[in-house]
Amino acid sequence: MSKDKLAVTQGVRVLRSAEIDFVERPYKYEDRGGTEVAARELGVDEHLVIKTLVMEDEGKNAFIVLMHGDREVSTKALARVLGAKTVTPCDAAAAQKYTGYMVGGISPFGTRKPLPVYVEQTILELPRIFINAGKRGLLAELSPGDLCKVLKPLSPVRVSRDN
Repeated sequence: MSKDKLAVTQGVRVLRSAEIDFVERPYKYEDRGGTEVAARELGVDEHLVIKTLVMEDEGKNAFIVLMHGDREVSTKALARVLGAKTVTPCDAAAAQKYTGYMVGGISPFGTRKPLPVYVEQTILELPRIFINAGKRGLLAELSPGDLCKVLKPLSPVRVSRDN
């Protein structure tokens, strides 16, 4: 699939306008396949595929957490870090309302509403990452440094646990 045949998403527009060096990496999307399918289709380690999770605290304040594809967020640890009582993942409808993207295609770039972003600290240690570019079946390959330039995450957090 050539670059000019790909749909330009809001996420891609944001990366281009920020003059970020990234590569569009399309793959064959499978419902409920998640990062495992993306990694397999692109021939990369699932640890490098970053998932964009939309979550809320007990006051329904939404935010984004970026996590390795092969790891899960410890909501208890995240709540402690944020000083919240509880943290829960948003349902698909709420996630789409906040971001403007469908589940499976949620990008942290160009969300409908500006949301605070938290990134798992170990992601910043990787040379390159693969993260959703705003459409099911389309990731952007870029450096974690460029991710931080665009998103300006609040602070790196250590809230991962094994799947």
